[in-house]
Amino acid sequence: MERVFTPLDCLLPAGNLKFCLLILNQPFDRGHFHCLWSKAALRACADGGANRLYHITEGSQDSFLPDYISGDFDSIQPEVKAYYKAKGCELIETMDQDFTDFTKCLQILQKKIEEKGLQIDLIVTLGGLGGRFDQTMASVETLFHATNITPFPVIVIQESSLIYLLQPGKHKLQVNTGLEGSWCGLIPIGSSCDSVTTTGLRWNLDIPKKDVNLRGNGAVVSRADRNVSEVTFSKICFSHELTRY
Repeated sequence: MERVFTPLDCLLPAGNLKFCLLILNQPFDRGHFHCLWSKAALRACADGGANRLYHITEGSQDSFLPDYISGDFDSIQPEVKAYYKAKGCELIETMDQDFTDFTKCLQILQKKIEEKGLQIDLIVTLGGLGGRFDQTMASVETLFHATNITPFPVIVIQESSLIYLLQPGKHKLQVNTGLEGSWCGLIPIGSSCDSVTTTGLRWNLDIPKKDVNLRGNGAVVSRADRNVSEVTFSKICFSHELTRY
């Protein structure tokens, strides 16, 4: 069965996809933030992500209160924590150090979605692709954990980059919103990608299952000229450039 998905629909004012928003502790684009915040069905911050929310909404914080903030609270600034607590935002302490604050926040988010009976199509994460390399890789790791946490696609956006983990099978990624940049990439992570075939790229892939030559330490960068169709027999990370507001 072909999975059809428009990754940047969430950034369109008239987009049709319903989603929840999760904010991480890294800088993010103000334009993307305002569009996503206004449309999100539920809004959460992972630990120091509350600092980012607090400062980017300076002067109007009362209008941008998250539904909850979770984490081990080693990053959130004391005054920021006190502010949101006074405003009645739910603070959920998660001391488990076996998972990142991103992963733990996602676990809580899925429970909230179920408790509230929310009808959504995906989960959008702001931040997670800049700063320290180990933290960027931790974001990628969370995308793998997410497949066992939530049935919804999880995308990560920061500045001009988006990543999304493709599951084995056939996908049609629609890249015609007008917000896409010029490049995209397919990155096998964690294991070899035994087979992948694409159409719609300037430089397409056609690696049959018998030719195991796209390994976990390789990447393919191309340009998306129209809608992209992919068939993969392994999990593979799709990255894409997006224009900035």
